Amino acid sequence: MPDISSAFEGQTVLTTFEMTPGTCADLLDELRDAYEHFIRHQPGFLGAGLHVNDAQTRIANYSKWQRREDFQAMLRTPEMRERNRRIAELCSRFEPVMYEVAAVY
Repeated sequence: MPDISSAFEGQTVLTTFEMTPGTCADLLDELRDAYEHFIRHQPGFLGAGLHVNDAQTRIANYSKWQRREDFQAMLRTPEMRERNRRIAELCSRFEPVMYEVAAVY
């Protein structure tokens, strides 16, 4: 799991996925595979963590990138576009949002 620090000057991305409990395990498998075989090998990737809620209706993904452009370039690759189509089939919606760390306690 990446460290969270207010001194971090890169790009933080929080992505939430909403799904039914019956598809949570399949979606988690798809996300793990994406990180293992593709995302973590992309330029600028620093680390990520996947979190599942108790009801298995949401997955939260916290990722860190050196630059905003690195994350955007990864999303534009043909491989990630195909992976995102498969991911979209497993959930009702997902939304990546870019953030800056405002404070850490």
